[in-house]
Amino acid sequence: MTMQPADLSPIPEAEAPRDCPLCPRLVAFRQECRAEHPGWWNAPVPAFGDPDAWLAIVGLAPGKHGANRTGRPFTGDYAGELLYATLRKFGLAAGEYRADPHDGLELCGAIILNAVKCLPPANKPEPREIATCRNYFEAALAALPNVRVLVALGQIAHVAAARALGLPPVSTKFGHGAENVAPGGRILLSSYHCSRYNQNTGRLDATMFESVFERALALKCLL
Repeated sequence: MTMQPADLSPIPEAEAPRDCPLCPRLVAFRQECRAEHPGWWNAPVPAFGDPDAWLAIVGLAPGKHGANRTGRPFTGDYAGELLYATLRKFGLAAGEYRADPHDGLELCGAIILNAVKCLPPANKPEPREIATCRNYFEAALAALPNVRVLVALGQIAHVAAARALGLPPVSTKFGHGAENVAPGGRILLSSYHCSRYNQNTGRLDATMFESVFERALALKCLL
C-alpha cells in the first residue's frame, strides 16, 4: 500500500500504531474496511497541522469515505469543504484544498485532532472507545504546549476535550459558541459539527461556523 503524507504526523509521539488493538469493535470494523477497500488508509488517523499551533480543532472521528479513506482529517468528505475554506479565510491554512492528502495544503497556527482516531461503525463511537482514545488525545495536548484555544466540533468532541482539559462535562455545557476556561487557562470553544447533515438542515451555516473562529482569533489576541 502507498503510504499517505498523513504518516508524517506533526506529533508522532502521540500517535496510535497503525494496527492499534485497544478497541475490539473498531479493530473488527477496520479489518472489514481493509478487505472491502484495500487501497484506503484504513487505520488510526494521525493529527494534521502545525506542531507549534496555538489553535487545536477537535473532530469526532474519521469518516468512512473521508479521513478513513485518505488518511488526513476532514479530507475527502463534505465536512472538510467548509472547515478548510474557513481555515483559509482566516489565515489558518495556506494552499488549495482539493480533498486529496497530496494537495499540498498546510495549516498555519492550527492543528486538527480527533476525539477517536479510528473509524467507528455508523460514525458512532461507544463511550468506552472514546475513553480509551483519550490517552492519545491527552498525549497530543501534552505535545502541543503552545495550544491555548480548542474548537470542538460537535458534542462528543466537546465532552472529550472537556475531560482532557480537566473540565467537568456535567457543568461544561455544549452549545454552538459555548466558551469555557480550563484549569491552566486553555479555552474550549464549541461549534456544531460541520457535517453534511447539519449544513443541509440549516442547523449550521458558514456564517455561524466562521463566528467561532473569529472568536478564537480574538481570544488569541487576549491570551
